[in-house]
Amino acid sequence: MHDDDRRDQTESPDLEAAPSRSQQRREALAILTLAGQLVALPASRLGRLELAQEVRDEIDSYQQMHAHGARKRQLAFIAKKLRQRDDDELASVRAALGANRDRQRQEIAAMHRLEALREQLLAGDEDVLSAFIAAHPEVDRQHLRSLLRRARSEREQAKPPRAYREIFHLLQALDATDGGS
Repeated sequence: MHDDDRRDQTESPDLEAAPSRSQQRREALAILTLAGQLVALPASRLGRLELAQEVRDEIDSYQQMHAHGARKRQLAFIAKKLRQRDDDELASVRAALGANRDRQRQEIAAMHRLEALREQLLAGDEDVLSAFIAAHPEVDRQHLRSLLRRARSEREQAKPPRAYREIFHLLQALDATDGGS
């Protein structure tokens, strides 16, 4: 009979429904990571998230702290407050952070693409310049060529890169009018 008792205990449906300790640890670490992401956000982006006021207050407290130990304890406390929140609320916060991350990646990729184009234009390759002008007939060719000459001159003379920046702003404006293509 003792064997039957043991078998009954291990086959209990209650034990299978509860998450394992390892799973509980993974979930707690995921919430702690989420709390870390939240405290790293600037106030403007944090304001757009759907967070409870008590969590916002604790994040504000965290940001006012300077001591490492105090910040670490406060971060753990924020994670505790987040664990008390509804799963749907956490899912919406995670989704918003994921969307922010995707948008940031796209913006960074676009910026790198524009920087590469600027470097190609500065290299003096006429084929790249004529292809760019053909793709953007609305660009002031004379102004662009003048900016390119000034940027090259600034590089040679080790001057502040004013024209270099102007070229980037010009490329950004053209990219924005094209819809970011």
